[in-house]
Amino acid sequence: MLAAPAAFAQKVYVYRNAQGQLWFTGHPAAPSNYTLETVKNYGQPPAWRSCIGLSNADLTRRAVSYTPLIERIAAQHQVPWELVRSIISVESCFDPKAESTVGARGLMQLMPDTAKLFGITDLFNPEANLQAGVRYLARLIKRYNGNLHLALAAYNAGPGAVKKYGGIPPYPETQRFVRRVMAGYDS
Repeated sequence: MLAAPAAFAQKVYVYRNAQGQLWFTGHPAAPSNYTLETVKNYGQPPAWRSCIGLSNADLTRRAVSYTPLIERIAAQHQVPWELVRSIISVESCFDPKAESTVGARGLMQLMPDTAKLFGITDLFNPEANLQAGVRYLARLIKRYNGNLHLALAAYNAGPGAVKKYGGIPPYPETQRFVRRVMAGYDS
C-alpha cells in the first residue's frame, strides 16, 4: 500500500453498532448506538520511519533532551533508566509523535488500552507516555521475576503471547525487539 502525502494524512474512525454494521468516518463523534472499534491512520508514516536516516549522533541528540525525564521516572518505578532509554530508542527513536500502523503511540509506543490502565489519555505527551510505559514495564519485570527477556517480550507481544509459548514468542518482530533492546541496554 502506498502512503499518502502528509498533507492528506488523516484519522479514520471505525465504529460498530449492536448488529455488527461498521461505520467509517473522519469524525471522532458517532451516533450513540455505535461504539468506537478502532482508529486507523492513513498517510502517516509508521513509527519505524522516525528512525530512517538517523545517524548515531542524531539519535544521541534526540535522546539527550529526554534523559533527565527518563532517569526521574525510571527511578520512581525502580526500573533501570538505561533499559527505558533502549526501549525508546528501538520503539520510536525518541520521536514523541511516532505512531505505529497498529496504533501504538509516543516515545514508548504504548497501545491506548495499555495506557488507559494507568490513567493516561494523551500518549503523545512525553511525560505521560513515559509514566505509563515505565509503570507497565515495572509491572512486567515483577511479573517475570526480574527476567528482562520475558518482560520485554511481553511488552512487545503481550503477556498472553508469552504465556501461550512458555517464553519469548516465535514472532520475528518480538525476537528482534528483545535482542535490540538488550543490545542497547548492555552497551
